[in-house]
Amino acid sequence: MNDFGNIDDAVLAALGDIVGDRVSTGKSVRDLHGRDLSFHHDTAPDAVVFPETTDEVAAIVKVCAAHRVPVIPFGAGSSLEGQLMAVHGGLSLDLSGMNKIGELNEGDMDVTVEAGVTRLQLNHHLHNTGLFFPVDPGADASLGGMAATRASGTNAVRYGTMRDNVLNLTAVLADGSIVKTGGRARKSSTGYDLTRLLIGSEGTLGVICELTLKLHALPETTSAAVVSFPELEGAVKAVMTTIQSAIPISRIELLDEVQVGAVNSYSGLDYSEQPTLFLEFQGSESAVAEQVKIVGEICSDNGGGDFRWASKQEDRNALWKARHDVAYANMAMRPGAKPWFTDVCVPISRLAENILEARKDIDASGLTAPIVGHVGDGNFHTTILIDEDNTGEMDRAREFNDRMVKRAIASGGTCSGEHGVGIGKKEFMELEYGTGVAVMKTIKRALDPDNILNPGKIVDT
Repeated sequence: MNDFGNIDDAVLAALGDIVGDRVSTGKSVRDLHGRDLSFHHDTAPDAVVFPETTDEVAAIVKVCAAHRVPVIPFGAGSSLEGQLMAVHGGLSLDLSGMNKIGELNEGDMDVTVEAGVTRLQLNHHLHNTGLFFPVDPGADASLGGMAATRASGTNAVRYGTMRDNVLNLTAVLADGSIVKTGGRARKSSTGYDLTRLLIGSEGTLGVICELTLKLHALPETTSAAVVSFPELEGAVKAVMTTIQSAIPISRIELLDEVQVGAVNSYSGLDYSEQPTLFLEFQGSESAVAEQVKIVGEICSDNGGGDFRWASKQEDRNALWKARHDVAYANMAMRPGAKPWFTDVCVPISRLAENILEARKDIDASGLTAPIVGHVGDGNFHTTILIDEDNTGEMDRAREFNDRMVKRAIASGGTCSGEHGVGIGKKEFMELEYGTGVAVMKTIKRALDPDNILNPGKIVDT
């Protein structure tokens, strides 16, 4: 373990010289920055600082490097695998004040933003341009945090993840130096891909301060629908056939019957409590009509019922808000319980067996755990509602999570398609990557020899 330094009066004074009174050691502020939405135990930092520019971040990191103080980047606090926990103490670097939207190039369909800008803030800014940013993880996360965790969401099946929608980054490295990882060109064949190296690194290789993002044109026509199935297997097979048929569907979300019941109760809806697909089609009017016809036939062939349409904007908004609110709907199922959010991602051909086996394991364990997923790209989630004081229940939850993850990896998949690694999935990295973990450690040591950047996450050095 590193011999980390403390945040003493000298460090606080140096930080104050940089940001003035935008540094806090107050308990309530520290506690707020030591928790996320995960079940992992809260671990507060020793202090919190609120920079407003990239230069301030660089100066702060230089102070921390000189005193070997851990630096934990903080965005909106919506991570799910303990990424922002201060497991070795140190300084929480709250980037929410870096929330300016910079150069918008409508002709090139790109925009530069600071790390603290949120996805909803950006899309509100774009609302009269005919453009939008498609990555939507559910929470109104910061774009810097979304890049750091390689976020995804309901639109990923058509528009990709953060990895596919970031052109370049400006980041501060462990020695306080500032690096820009590329330009605005849509492709490049020069040098190492530093942009993709930092995306998904969860603040362990650098602090992301600015991003240049790809934008997309708003579609001519959008229609959404809900369709229910008597059996989970039929719903999953309909998803697989749709994707394998190369239909350019924009969203295809699966909710099992437990999840539909939770959504109905929380959001005041009345969907049939059966395995259900939430679908969205985009394109020209004729293209959408063709997609609807083909997907309707696929669903019918697999036991699906009639489509229930949400064609008006307000109806679509209500449908997708209900989908994005599943975390809160699940927590309302068992008040007082702690939610254990977990996810995996598998090749589409192995999706049915993985979801069905997960549902069998849940039922056999006696746990309460709805299943929902961005199944168009093989990614599904469970929310295990647990009583942390019940040792037997915690053991069953760990056993279920372990079985689901190992099954996914054995299927050629990953221990997390969306939530990231943090501290929650770190134990599975060797199983998934083998000797690749040694390469990750080598990169970490090269860029952060004193291990001050978000130590204890992804890999241990």
